[in-house]
Amino acid sequence: VKVKIPFGNKYLDAIFSVPEKKPIYGVILTHGAGGDMNFPQLVSLATCLASHGVLCLRFTCRGLNLAYRTKAFKTVVEYLKRSDDYQLSGIFLAARSMGSRAAASVIHQMSQDYDDGFIQGLVCLSYPLHRPTLQSKLRDEDLLLVRCPVLFVSGSEDKMCEKQLLEDVMSKMKAPKKIHWIDKANHGLAVKGRTTDDVMEEINGQVFSWLKENVQVELE
Repeated sequence: VKVKIPFGNKYLDAIFSVPEKKPIYGVILTHGAGGDMNFPQLVSLATCLASHGVLCLRFTCRGLNLAYRTKAFKTVVEYLKRSDDYQLSGIFLAARSMGSRAAASVIHQMSQDYDDGFIQGLVCLSYPLHRPTLQSKLRDEDLLLVRCPVLFVSGSEDKMCEKQLLEDVMSKMKAPKKIHWIDKANHGLAVKGRTTDDVMEEINGQVFSWLKENVQVELE
């Protein structure tokens, strides 16, 4: 189901992947610095989750300004929260690369304003912890302030997320957290010698089993 979400004086393009049964939980998905909501990993994840009874809302917001991306993500959260069509018990924010930085920022901001428990967790696909050659400057400020459960899915050879550095940051986080390393994967979660579908099956399985661990009701 295609929708346009009002955002200032423009609209954000978005697509709902709707399960057959009435959903109790939802996931909002967005892309990284490049691409859009039709990025194959997001489409694959949305299809998988919807088939297991989880409503998915993918949206596109281009731009390299983190504050702008965060504002857009927050608008989508409020839109889904107010939706009459889908009255959800809670949602999870999930995003790739820069989108996951924006998601972490939204969770931190909204928990400061008011925390009604609507956002129940964060999924970071290829979190960009640092620039490829600048490991000394970490983008960890929002991660350290998030309190809801967090799942990281990262490639062990991601040039923007050195394994040891992410594990160090995780050890300082107050939130319940879990990491799944995709062996030999790069920042795009591609692995030489493995098909995209094969890698996506691994990612989707990890995300879904983590969601099941973090919700109160039984998912299919």
